[in-house]
Amino acid sequence: MESRPLVHRRIESALVRLSSPYFALHDFLRDAVLYGLSGLFGVVVAFTSNLALYREWGAMAAPTYFLAMLSLLVAYRRYRSADEAPCFRFRLVIAAIVVTGALVVPLAMEVSWRTSTPNPYLHVQPEVTGIERAGKDMALAKDPYHLVEKFPEATNPANDTTFEKFFPYLPLMAVFGYASSTTAPVEVTDARVTFTLVTLVIGGAAIALAQLSRRRRLSLAQFLVVLPMGSLPLVTGGDDLPVLALLLLGLVLMERERDLPAGVMFGLAAALKFTAWPIAVLSVIFVAATRPKKTRLLMGAGFMGVLIPIVLPYSIMNPAAFVQNVILFPLGLSGVESPAASPLVGHFIVTLLPGFHQAYVVLIAVVGVAMFARRLIRHTPSIGADVATLAGWCAMFAVVVAPSTRVGYLIYPLNFFLWGACLGASKNASISSMRFETVES
Repeated sequence: MESRPLVHRRIESALVRLSSPYFALHDFLRDAVLYGLSGLFGVVVAFTSNLALYREWGAMAAPTYFLAMLSLLVAYRRYRSADEAPCFRFRLVIAAIVVTGALVVPLAMEVSWRTSTPNPYLHVQPEVTGIERAGKDMALAKDPYHLVEKFPEATNPANDTTFEKFFPYLPLMAVFGYASSTTAPVEVTDARVTFTLVTLVIGGAAIALAQLSRRRRLSLAQFLVVLPMGSLPLVTGGDDLPVLALLLLGLVLMERERDLPAGVMFGLAAALKFTAWPIAVLSVIFVAATRPKKTRLLMGAGFMGVLIPIVLPYSIMNPAAFVQNVILFPLGLSGVESPAASPLVGHFIVTLLPGFHQAYVVLIAVVGVAMFARRLIRHTPSIGADVATLAGWCAMFAVVVAPSTRVGYLIYPLNFFLWGACLGASKNASISSMRFETVES
């Protein structure tokens, strides 16, 4: 029986029909389209963003993307009939050049400029400084969560920076700020450097272990770090990318039936941010519903054995501060406005009806849990690809309806959908191959 509900299958079928001309293109042309659109995005950001940090990334990254596009178009005209292996190697070289020009160089420049300008906040987002501050607290054996005073609306001007006092992450995120407690130069201790290194190492391990064709592995790498949805966050903030890398590694390990290390990866991701919970919890439920008892215990032990020791001590040390920082502030209920306020549906509703804010949070929580439970009962995921795709829908719902969110959080559902498509295609190919071998025998 098909495990996905009819509406999801229809949407995905429509997307397949719309995208089929793109996937029919030669690999060089597909990459050229991706890099060309990325270059256009960089130009738009460079000329329209109200943040200097984003404008600088756009100005540095756009030429690299356009150069990659032109190189691929020239290569297509000359080598489109060449063997697949040399073509793939050329695509790898282009991807490495793009990573250098759109990620490594801009990151190095922004980190350097942070130390050489009178106002360092022009070259780093507030979440980075907040994580570094939390890392320093942890290095000194202090609680990273502080109860922040609520200011009356009348005395809370538009340029108030009280939000910078919050640490709206789960405790493990502070580890990325540990280096800032040392006496090493800030060029080395900037949390974005750690975010990038962890993302490259963990993401690289996940892609290497994935039982996918090398073309699909390259697609995963492109979306994780090469295209703007990966390179821009890493240069400006970056805290979401290690979470995504850990989730991808957990999903790959789960597909390989390495359930204990998969549970550990999901536990680590869940101990960083709540945004990891849709796919982490779904994966645990999937294993509990489809694997033998021993396997279920291994996954649960890995997941809870990491998550509880990390989160529980800080949640009971100062519960009021923990709840205010981790739950109330992201939901916009702390009395201090969050900078994560993109004009999506949820933020639009609470802005239009401010007195409805608390009731709206309760309403979307009840509706979301009810929809999630109904989906699991009626259509339990049967393969890992279904887990990733369902997590994509959950993340999309959360991003769109949350009262305080960022458009940048769409990297979660987009990556989840991509993982589901890659893993699903791989699984279908394996099944088809098995059926063919059975018929042949």
